[in-house]
Amino acid sequence: MKTDIEIAQETKMESIINIAKKVGLNENELELYGNYKAKLTYEAIEKRRNKKDGKLILVTAMTPTPAGEGKTTTTVGLGQALWGLGKKSMICLREPSLGPVFGIKGGAAGGGYAQVVPMEDINLHFTGDIHAIGTANNLIATVIDNHLKQGNELEIDPTKISWNRAMDMNDRALRNIVVGLGGKANGVPREDHFEITVASEIMAIFCLAMDIEDLKERIEKIIVAENYNKEPITVKDLKIAGAVTALLKDAIKPNLVQTLEGSLAFIHGGPFANIAHGCNSLIATKTALKLVDYVVTEAGFGADLGAEKFFDLKSRIGKLKPEAVVLVATVRALKYQGGGDLKTGLDNLAGHIENIEKFGLKPVVAINVFSADNEDELKSVEVYCGQKDILVSRNYAWAKGGKGSYDLVKKVLKVLDKESNFKPLYLNELGTMEKIEKIAKDIYGADGVDFTDIAKKQLKKYEKWNTPKLPICMAKTQYSFSDNKDLLNKPKGFKITVNLIRLSAGAGFYVVLCGDVMTMPGLPKIPSAELIDITKDGKITGLF
Repeated sequence: MKTDIEIAQETKMESIINIAKKVGLNENELELYGNYKAKLTYEAIEKRRNKKDGKLILVTAMTPTPAGEGKTTTTVGLGQALWGLGKKSMICLREPSLGPVFGIKGGAAGGGYAQVVPMEDINLHFTGDIHAIGTANNLIATVIDNHLKQGNELEIDPTKISWNRAMDMNDRALRNIVVGLGGKANGVPREDHFEITVASEIMAIFCLAMDIEDLKERIEKIIVAENYNKEPITVKDLKIAGAVTALLKDAIKPNLVQTLEGSLAFIHGGPFANIAHGCNSLIATKTALKLVDYVVTEAGFGADLGAEKFFDLKSRIGKLKPEAVVLVATVRALKYQGGGDLKTGLDNLAGHIENIEKFGLKPVVAINVFSADNEDELKSVEVYCGQKDILVSRNYAWAKGGKGSYDLVKKVLKVLDKESNFKPLYLNELGTMEKIEKIAKDIYGADGVDFTDIAKKQLKKYEKWNTPKLPICMAKTQYSFSDNKDLLNKPKGFKITVNLIRLSAGAGFYVVLCGDVMTMPGLPKIPSAELIDITKDGKITGLF
C-alpha cells in the first residue's frame, strides 16, 4: 500500500495559474510562490466583496482517537466529489502546524487519494504564514522586555505581564522559563512562558480579521500586561501596532493550492481547536464564498470543540450562515469510545448529533471506511443513524478520491435543498459565567462548572476594566466531552473545572482554560520526526 506522500509525489500537478482560472481568477490577481502555490492580491479579494455568497458546508467529527478520524481527508474528498460532479466548489482548510507534523497526529493535508498538494510544502514551511505570526507575536514580547529595560515609562508590573512568547513546535521545556538573567545588560529578570504559535492571540486575530485595517485595529487592542495601578497595557500603548501588522502584510493574503484532482483549495490560518478556536481564516472562507457555489471547510477535533467554536465564534464574528454539516465517524473511534464495544460507543456519536441539532442544523454522518472494518459494524452505524432520522454515507475518499465521496455529496446536496435554520447556542448579552455554564451543560453534558478562585478573580478584574460582553473560546481536552481525557463516550455526573480565564481583547473573546489543558504541547516518546528523512536529490520521505 502506498503512503500518503508517495501518492502525492506521483501526482502531476497543474500550474496554479490554470487552477485559478477555473474560478475566474486571473494571473495578475495572484502572487506566485513557484508553480503550484499562490496568494490572492488584496485587489482580487476586494473586487469580489459584494458578490453573492455560495453555500457553506462544515465538516466536523465525533470525539477522535489520538490518531484522528480523517476529517481533513473527508473535507478534501467532499470537495473533489463536488467538483467531479460539475459543482463549482472550493475547500478551505487550516495550515498545518509543525507541532503535530513532528509530533504524533501528523499533518493537515488530507490522506490517500483525497489530499491537497504540494503536500510536503503545505505540511512544512508552506508560504511562511505561521513563521510570520510567530515573529509578530515575539516582536511584542521583545518590545515589552525592552520597555522594562529602558526605564519602564508605562510602569508595567513585571509580575503582571500576560503576553507569552511563541514558537511553532511542541516543546514542553519552554512552558515555564526565566528571562533577563545575566546582569543588567540583559534586561529585567522575570518569569516567562512559551505557547505554540497556533494557540497565540495573534493567530486568532489573523483568522478573524476581515482585512488589513481590521487586523491592525485588533492588534492595537491586545492586552499584554498590567501597570502598578492594575490597569491594562495594550499594544497600542507600546506604539508598535503598525510594525506588528507590517510583519503580517503578506501572510494575511489567502493561499491557493489544488487537490489531487485539480479542484481548488484555500489553506490559510491554523489555530488548534482544543486550545484556540480551530477554524481557518475568515478572509479565506468569505473570499471562497464569493468565488464558487459551494464551500467546504472544517473545524478541528470533535464537534464539542471545533464545531461549537465555528458556530459561536467564527460564524458570529464573520456573519456566516452554515447550511450543512458533515459529522465524521469511524468504527475505530466508536469502539474506542465504547471501551471496545461499538454499540456502546454510539452514545458518543449521538451526543454530537444532538449538539449540532441545538444550532438548528441536521448533520449528515460520514463513516470513514477503513480496510479493517467489517460489514456488520458498518451496518450497525447505518441502522442507528436511520433510527435517528439522520442521513448517513460510507466514505471512501482515502482509497478512491472524489468518486469515493459521491454518495456523501448527494446526501449533503439533499440537505442543502432545505433552508438553514442556523442559530448560535447563546446570546452575547448573557454574562460570561452564564455563557461558560451553557456550553458546559448543553454541549459537554456537565452537571455544572466549578470556577477556581483565580478564575473568579480574573473575571472581576476584567469587569473593572469595563470589558464588553464577549463570546467564549473554551480550551479543554479533545479526547472527551468532559475536561478529563479518561472520561470516554458520553459521560455523566461530572463538572467542568475552569482554572484560568484569559481576555483576548484583540480576538474578541475570552479563552477559558479547563482541566489540565496546556497551550504548549509536548512530543511523544517516539515523535514522527524520527521517521522523516530527505534524499540526496532533495526528495522528502516518511512524511505520512
